[in-house]
Amino acid sequence: MSKPTLNRAALLFWLTLLVVAAVACAGGDDDDNDDAVADDDALDDDSVTDDDSADDDALDDDDEEIFFAEADVFIGGQEGYRVYRIPAIIETAAGALLAFCEGRQSISDTGDIDLVMKRSDDHGQTWSALRVIVDNGGDTAGNPAPVVDRVTGDILLPFCTNPARDQYDRRVFVARSADDGETWSAPVEITDAVGRPEWIWYATGPGRSIQLASGRFVVPCDHRNSVTGEAHSHVIYCDDGETWRIGGVLAPDTDESQVAQLDDGSLLINMRDLSATHRRWIARSYDEGETWTESVHDDALPDPSCMGSLLQTPAGLLFANPASTNNLLRRRLTVRLSLDGGDAWAFSKVLHDGGAAYSALASIPDGRLGLLYEAGPLPFLPYARIVFARFSLGWLKD
Repeated sequence: MSKPTLNRAALLFWLTLLVVAAVACAGGDDDDNDDAVADDDALDDDSVTDDDSADDDALDDDDEEIFFAEADVFIGGQEGYRVYRIPAIIETAAGALLAFCEGRQSISDTGDIDLVMKRSDDHGQTWSALRVIVDNGGDTAGNPAPVVDRVTGDILLPFCTNPARDQYDRRVFVARSADDGETWSAPVEITDAVGRPEWIWYATGPGRSIQLASGRFVVPCDHRNSVTGEAHSHVIYCDDGETWRIGGVLAPDTDESQVAQLDDGSLLINMRDLSATHRRWIARSYDEGETWTESVHDDALPDPSCMGSLLQTPAGLLFANPASTNNLLRRRLTVRLSLDGGDAWAFSKVLHDGGAAYSALASIPDGRLGLLYEAGPLPFLPYARIVFARFSLGWLKD
């Protein structure tokens, strides 16, 4: 969930009307994917279209397979919500994909917001009906950051809440599923363990949390300090599935983040940039997130001050974000692959050249890769739908 701004009711009213109009223009047909978002510019040569001829039943073991397909998962104005935002995705122990997001009645980051989910049992080709996981009444529940316990198969779902009328009274919870996402426990509050009195804004993820090789769970988070007025990324961690602690805090002007464990066991955190530099912040940890190196900008990664996605895979480190440096234009969603733990980005490809914002990478059980992302026809308001793109490593390298 992006950081809220106070006293903007009128702006939200008009922006909500724009979203509704955009959804209407885009069409609401579940079977119609032709309006997958594009802006007025012509698509680049490396932009993509659906590959209907590909075989969805089995993945060729050859890394050079060229495959791309996508489908809408959440569409604004359908299944009870006007707007869907803040995607997260996880691969379960049984091989399913669970897609989470916030179901909203407006584009506002506060108000009546529920945590919702859909399930795919065929590697992201089709998706179940919407299920509400957390309904906080007329108040807010959001910022999903799921992670799967490799030992038990349980799914942990950290998230945050706040009263609709007090967006800075943030509370942190963890829900748990012991049956592959079919049912969920009552959320357990962990606010006192993972917050500090001066942290007035707090957000988990969004995107995903990770479990390290040691078994430790690490949840990327961010907060705003009421004393200094500064925003910071930080992490929280848990070694036993129950007891949570605050890990390292990152530099000022960092924000929403994602964490990956690299092949050498170290951690890389990739963070949204709130400064005027418009480049992603990064830092590394050599003690499983308890402390971090100095935060620096990655000059190869432009950032319009938007959430980005990070995922370590057997093929290398993946990163995705809208590759723009204009705060008002979230567009040109780009996927990148690093073969050296993020020191350099060997391959990159524009997955969607139109309006696109938050995203969540996935490693699909069939061996392909996935990206769950926000899209819409307006690059300054790309929130008409949430789409799941499936692609092969060969497509990314092509």
